[in-house]
Amino acid sequence: MDFKKLYENAKNRANNFMANGQISAYVKALKEMNEYKKMMIVLASN
Repeated sequence: MDFKKLYENAKNRANNFMANGQISAYVKALKEMNEYKKMMIVLASN
């Protein structure tokens, strides 16, 4: 999987949610970004 691409997609969605005032969806997208970032760090360390 390409976690970088998934991370960027989640980031774009988060930005759109924030611009539209959808705070709960924004927070969920931030959590998703955090998970992808953790996965990228784990893969980089191996």
